[in-house]
Amino acid sequence: MDIALYALSAVLVLLGLAGTVFPALPGLPLMLAGFALAGWVGDFQLIGATALVVLGVLTAVGLAVDFVAGLLGAKMSGASRKALWGALIGSVVGVFFGLAGLILGPLVGAGVGEFLARRDLYQAGRVGIGTFAGFIVGTVAKIGCAFAMLAVFAGALLL
Repeated sequence: MDIALYALSAVLVLLGLAGTVFPALPGLPLMLAGFALAGWVGDFQLIGATALVVLGVLTAVGLAVDFVAGLLGAKMSGASRKALWGALIGSVVGVFFGLAGLILGPLVGAGVGEFLARRDLYQAGRVGIGTFAGFIVGTVAKIGCAFAMLAVFAGALLL
């Protein structure tokens, strides 16, 4: 039974790694769940409370930076309130259009929202690109946190 649970733990971590670049999956929370499951299966002998707290903090930091990066990317390009709502709606609608929709949905949504707010095509394009830049920064931050989580887990196993 333990082997099956460790295998499930590994699957969760791998899905989480994929989720750091594929926005439809909650990458960092899946990784945390996989690490917590591995700790539980081993009676928290190798993966203890300290490691799990650090993993939880890395998860929270990664999610917060991802969220804030998108908003800051839009805000720094002068986005209106409608553009921010457009980016949110574009993110939700993009889920139904695969990977391209997940990446382009917020960009298009922010651009459309900004155009509706100001009727300025140039500004709408700027906001769309700013939102996309924020998405890239957030994704890089999530990937960094994912690798830091892997390092913490490996360190806990080895020490």
